[in-house]
Amino acid sequence: MTTDGDFSVPDFGVYIHWPFCLSKCPYCDFNSHVVANVDQSQWAAALRRELEYMRALTGPRHVRSIFFGGGTPSLMEVSTVEAVLSAIARLWTVDAEVEISLEANPTSVEAERFRGYRAAGVNRLSLGVQSLDDRELKFLGRLHSADEALKAIGLARETFPRLSFDLIYARPGQTAEAWARELRLALAHAADHLSLYQLTIEDGTAFARLYEKGAFRLPEEEDAAELYRLTGEIAAEAGLSAYEVSNYARPGAECRHNLVYWRYGDYAGVGPGAHGRVTADGRRLATRTLKAPGAWLAAVKNAGQGLEASEEISAGEQGDEMMLMGLRLEEGVSLARHARLAGHALDPARIDGLVRDGLLTRDGDRIVATPQGRLVLDPLLARLLA
Repeated sequence: MTTDGDFSVPDFGVYIHWPFCLSKCPYCDFNSHVVANVDQSQWAAALRRELEYMRALTGPRHVRSIFFGGGTPSLMEVSTVEAVLSAIARLWTVDAEVEISLEANPTSVEAERFRGYRAAGVNRLSLGVQSLDDRELKFLGRLHSADEALKAIGLARETFPRLSFDLIYARPGQTAEAWARELRLALAHAADHLSLYQLTIEDGTAFARLYEKGAFRLPEEEDAAELYRLTGEIAAEAGLSAYEVSNYARPGAECRHNLVYWRYGDYAGVGPGAHGRVTADGRRLATRTLKAPGAWLAAVKNAGQGLEASEEISAGEQGDEMMLMGLRLEEGVSLARHARLAGHALDPARIDGLVRDGLLTRDGDRIVATPQGRLVLDPLLARLLA
């Protein structure tokens, strides 16, 4: 982050959405589609064209992070990644220490492709492992085994300077003892970052339909809270702190791109279903592209961009969004920056009440959600922003 007077100015990032997967996971509500054959040269050209539109919108910016998300970006050909990165470097100023992340699944791991991504400039890999238990992987609809996941982690550690991988916990019937064993195994193989998510049921997913039929149950709220507490405790023992609600890292290894989101910075989003937050002509805009790959591709060919919406965010909405994102972070939120964005200061009495209730701490200009507050962020925010 840089500074602007008394206020923090978050970094600028670029997000590229690759919407294609080998299969659709039953818990996933992301914009992902199972498509057998993709014309990669056509998609590379379309992504470049939408990037050009975004550059015209944002003007000159200093890019500190680039993130290929999905879907399964490790299904992209190396030449596609190279084309996108070349376009970004041509359109904006790219920081010499830029973080370039790419999401991958263990099923799409190939040593040659990994080396190609690294040569293209990717310096951080995020692996979708989700579990190190074969039975649980089958339940989660994953196509890889635990052994394949560990091999992929090893290969990634050999190839990329930085590595993160995801696990999903609070699964049906999961005990604290079983999760502790699995997490310690993961930490033994992790480099410097883990994303650890509690299983949630999202509308429109296969799991939502099964859950409604009573096919499985999730842990009770108290049990899930205990698993969350245990997760932080075990990660801390290994030197990884919970810098965000679901993300754990060694000092300096935090995901720079995700910090752009949580610190309420600007980011350009391209590709089907990509969201963005950009400042243009003094206005902060929320952008959203068409979700259907075919519709997005046709729109980009016809108009140079596939936007479904580009809407100005009011001052009050900016303040709310900034607080919603920032209280997820261990570092908390600057009250002065919030007041500048929102156009008004928060009610001190509300802050004091949340501090008395053990949900917030305050240190001068900054407020931070306590561990208990992180467990109830939605009601906490409702009280704070009412």
